Amino acid sequence: MENYQPKETGEWGMESGGDEEIGKCGECGERGGERFLPHPPTPPTLPVCPMPHASCPMPKTQLLLYLVPIIGFFPSLWTLYRRQGSREQLAVSRLSITLALTWLLGYLLLVTGAATSDFFTLRLFILNSFLTSGYFLVSVWLIFRLIQNKSGRLPGFTTLAERVVGKYLS
Repeated sequence: MENYQPKETGEWGMESGGDEEIGKCGECGERGGERFLPHPPTPPTLPVCPMPHASCPMPKTQLLLYLVPIIGFFPSLWTLYRRQGSREQLAVSRLSITLALTWLLGYLLLVTGAATSDFFTLRLFILNSFLTSGYFLVSVWLIFRLIQNKSGRLPGFTTLAERVVGKYLS
């Protein structure tokens, strides 16, 4: 029987040999014709979570998206509106919405005060910049805590988020 076998030089050529097992597949025992082509490897399957509330591994990127300043408000709102997601998703969504609404309320009040006041204008704009910087820094700090697998809770805001936002949206 003639099979294609590698020569010692690394080239492929025809050699006749009496070994019957050389042209067979190791898995199913089929012969490959002139050349043996092994079966392609099967891709690994990922476990599918049957229920959204089950304790399945959830990608961190979704939680990190919720905490992006200003932009994360919208996916957080959508998650709470649908009332679907794990307990951790809902908690981070509530916290993100509470932080964004608190920042927006403070921002609007300080800008309005600066526009109507002649004496405190510069001071209110400086306070406004501190408030905005604080919102962004807290959001980045929470993102880093989630990356490190630590708790994404803020002592005052998490309680406020569970009471106020949880009452109306969850």
